Amino acid sequence: MKSKEIYQNTIAVTNRHLCKRPFLEQIKSVCRLTPRALVLREKDLEIEEYEKLARQVLPICESYDIPCILHLFSKTAEKLHMDKIHLPLWNLQEEGWSNAFTVIGTSVHSVQEAKGAEKLGATYLMTGHVFSTDCKPGLPPRGLTFLEEVCEAVKIPVYAIGGMELTESCYRQVMETGAAGMCVMSGFMKINPNIE
Repeated sequence: MKSKEIYQNTIAVTNRHLCKRPFLEQIKSVCRLTPRALVLREKDLEIEEYEKLARQVLPICESYDIPCILHLFSKTAEKLHMDKIHLPLWNLQEEGWSNAFTVIGTSVHSVQEAKGAEKLGATYLMTGHVFSTDCKPGLPPRGLTFLEEVCEAVKIPVYAIGGMELTESCYRQVMETGAAGMCVMSGFMKINPNIE
């Protein structure tokens, strides 16, 4: 059984294509582990499909008291009266979001981007990729020193992403940089329900 602290300081990021069983069943399993939040990141969906999925996922998150953060589809978030959104940095740069949402996340890949995102109103950052990951084949990881530099450059919470594993070793390495926690996709989407 993994330490509850690891889950509670980790944001779960979805990718239904990684699930080996029905997606909503997997979401329930993830929520039972009490992650810090769940980002519904299904960016290949059209807006209508995404809204339909969000309407199914939100009640699950609510039943486990897990904050659900919608990704990219800000109009859907507003329509569903959500106050949390995760936007690509380019999207955050184009629009004024500070009044529409109380929680605004974005992903950054440099100290300069991190500082800029904070000025634009981001309330937390996903920073990476820290370790090697199948999501970024052929791209060298930025490493823990880079993560530490980002953490020192901003006042808002920074979450490490990229190659994160739900292990004590990975978690401790990340937390020693000053990060608020980790973001995990594969580990949560493939997690065995029998460990709950």
